Amino acid sequence: MAEKFDAIVVGAGPSGNAAAYTLARGGLKVLQIERGEYPGSKNVQGAILYADALERIIPDFREDAPLERHVIEQRMWMLDDSSYIGTHYRSADFDQPPYNRYTIIRAEFDKWFARKVRQAGALLITETTVRDLLLDGERVIGVQTDREGGAIYADVVVLADGVNSLLARKAGFRPELNPADVALAVKEIHFLPTETIEARFNLSGDAGVVIEMFGKITQGMMGTGFLYTNKESLTIGVGCMLSDFKSQKMTPSQLLENMKSHPSIAPLIAGGEMKEYAAHLIPEGGYNAVPKIAGEGWVIVGDSGMFVNAVHREGSNLAMTSGRLAAETLLELAQARLPYTARNLARYRRKLDESFVMKDLKKYRRLPSVFHRNPQFFTAYPELLSQAAQTLLRVDGEDKKSKERAIRRSFVARRSRFGLLGDAFKMWRAFE
Repeated sequence: MAEKFDAIVVGAGPSGNAAAYTLARGGLKVLQIERGEYPGSKNVQGAILYADALERIIPDFREDAPLERHVIEQRMWMLDDSSYIGTHYRSADFDQPPYNRYTIIRAEFDKWFARKVRQAGALLITETTVRDLLLDGERVIGVQTDREGGAIYADVVVLADGVNSLLARKAGFRPELNPADVALAVKEIHFLPTETIEARFNLSGDAGVVIEMFGKITQGMMGTGFLYTNKESLTIGVGCMLSDFKSQKMTPSQLLENMKSHPSIAPLIAGGEMKEYAAHLIPEGGYNAVPKIAGEGWVIVGDSGMFVNAVHREGSNLAMTSGRLAAETLLELAQARLPYTARNLARYRRKLDESFVMKDLKKYRRLPSVFHRNPQFFTAYPELLSQAAQTLLRVDGEDKKSKERAIRRSFVARRSRFGLLGDAFKMWRAFE
């Protein structure tokens, strides 16, 4: 394939599709390369779709996108070994269109998005691996694929090849992955009758619930669990930092099995038929882990750029927004007949800095290191808060003043007064 393209997009996930779609709609000659059998073939798991990010790219996406349930309720659980303490937020406002968040099945959604990319005019080739970037000095001029005569040339290459981003690493554009910056997550899909899901979660129609969980379910490791309601299935999973898995010598599948047996979680998935399982890496290093994202003839988008807000479990919106902003930058340069130099492509970073993507990542830039150094937030505090709630709620003839004093003593005995003040200050700084 000796033909030259205006742009090559490597990868057909949310960020790659957002970039390819925007570029093709803008009139550029675009080639998109996906190593899977079809876009989404390596993504069996459920996920959350944030409508605003996609609406800015495809305003009428709700007409035919494969959406599962719109989210009307968010639950946050902190678990110890036998209970949880948490909050729920449910609003009728979230049950009114246009809906803000949806659960999706990534395999189906990615196929739909790729179809939109082709309809916009891009050429998609699948079952093709990009082995290397083609360089002329420091400038990227195309890609080398595993196909016969596999050199393909372009004015610019968009790297949307996931958190590993082997191409960027081989070219020296970003360092090797730091295990402390990457989470390994495992997910399962459990199929249940629609009426069972709706009864268990107090739902009707296409409304859905999301549960985010942390605490003892991660065995002292930095991580979270989650459960999403789909139309005829539940997506359940857990993820922890790769560095923690290595040090604790625990397998992700073992962690998930332990989580599924928790007395607060087991009844929710009881009777489900597990049909799909997946494991994947998630970039959770935050702002300080973001690499250089543009250079001579190349830009990085999505997970390749470490664009995930782990605090709020947001990923697809950052991926699609970074893909769109990168494409808009390339279109601006093309229209002005400016070359794709590192200096000109620096405006992509400026666009990101002005968007919620970098503002949110920067806001929480201290949090990863705080959690890495303070496992008590995943062990001691879930236990203490659960014990406090149980003490107050148990009616046993003891007066409430005495119960409150006992709760205070338990916190001080476990963490000390200085420890409690220090932990409060650390969390304040991390979220400030």
